[in-house]
Amino acid sequence: MSRSLTLQLAEFATAVWAADVPTAVISAANNALVDTIGCALGGVAEPVSQITRRTVAELGSPAVLGVWGTGMRASLLDAAFLNGVASHALDFDDNLPSQRGHPSTTVFPAVLAAAAHTSASGRDILAAYAIGLEVSGKLGRAVGPGHYVRGYHATATIGIFGATTAAARILGLNEHQLAQAWGLAASQMSGLLANFGTMAKPFHAGHAARCALASALLVRAGMTASDHIFDGDRSMISTYRGDDATGLAPQLQRLEQPWDILDPGVFVKRWACCLCSHRPLAGVLDLVQKHGIRNEEITAIEIGFPPGTDAGLVDGLPTNGLAGKFSIEYAAAVAVIDGDLTLQSFSDAAFGRDEVHQLMLRVRRYRMPEEPAGSASIGHNYVAITTPRGRFETRVDTLPGSPSNPLSRDELDAKFIGCAEPTLGAEQAAHALKLARALHQQPDCAALLQALTSERDPIS
Repeated sequence: MSRSLTLQLAEFATAVWAADVPTAVISAANNALVDTIGCALGGVAEPVSQITRRTVAELGSPAVLGVWGTGMRASLLDAAFLNGVASHALDFDDNLPSQRGHPSTTVFPAVLAAAAHTSASGRDILAAYAIGLEVSGKLGRAVGPGHYVRGYHATATIGIFGATTAAARILGLNEHQLAQAWGLAASQMSGLLANFGTMAKPFHAGHAARCALASALLVRAGMTASDHIFDGDRSMISTYRGDDATGLAPQLQRLEQPWDILDPGVFVKRWACCLCSHRPLAGVLDLVQKHGIRNEEITAIEIGFPPGTDAGLVDGLPTNGLAGKFSIEYAAAVAVIDGDLTLQSFSDAAFGRDEVHQLMLRVRRYRMPEEPAGSASIGHNYVAITTPRGRFETRVDTLPGSPSNPLSRDELDAKFIGCAEPTLGAEQAAHALKLARALHQQPDCAALLQALTSERDPIS
């Protein structure tokens, strides 16, 4: 009798030796580590992070593991939850097209908590992360882009399986245990696009990280669950699949060929807003800079989206800066007025300006039905800006921060420092970056985690 698809995937995920993971894969994992930790350090001051830390502290949590960017200590599960929330709080963290979501915000909080518990080596951590992404990417294809378009937040619903995979490797689970950990995780997968623009979105990521680690720990302790959760009519895939799903069988043939972390690769965000807006924003800024377009002369900004490529832009007319992260109307307006987008662009102070609201009303998005369906990371956009001087148009095919238009090593490090300095201070932020960059050479992650602590009031 042939082995189930679930066990075949679990065999791959547990059998790969960390030493055999290609150097290019480890390097890409290291870049993702730097980006994720930086985003988390920038996100600890966000209201959602403060609320979750305060609530965990009030409920009581054993002082086991440090919460990044704070002096707070919490249980392994609570630390994974809080670090996951902070990693996604700014919506500045990376994206994996095949998963159709943010991969690292669930995996690194879970795997680093597991690693602190087991004293795993730096290379083991990065290899576990990469294998977790390989699982997330293949499962993302298996359920198809329609999973996201139907309203599921794949960062959490698919990401939980990548995070469970990575944590299970660090905790030493065998293939049968991992298959059951996936079964347990499937009963906890959750997250809806309807919550975009609210604090629930980063909660999705933290919840997935916590549930992933819990699933691996519980199965290691003896809890049972289905070991064929990706097989059959009532499987996770058949239940949550879109109309364009491939199923898991063809994806098993693609494991490591290529690694998803290399192709399509991890997309690093240049701006702290929904990835669906990044390609058109590049077009807007290009036209403004190239033609010297001023806010007051604009009569219309028109942005064309192929089907499915604006699914995450749920707020046409947002009511605050957080919701503005999921509005091309707001993001385009503030980009024109300020000449670029920064973390402060999505503050309520920036949002409250009358000139921003006036320009938002002149931004129109439209569907390009003649184009094939795409995603935030795959496809193209048309951008046109109309003024009394004429109509300026461009087609944008390349996404900023994608493997075809990547941030340089210096830009990645500058992004980390820009996020980390307000939390850690300049000297400690530079030290943390140095340790993160060298994790693959370290016997464990203790020094890095210590460098991420701060004396600031954790719930101020």
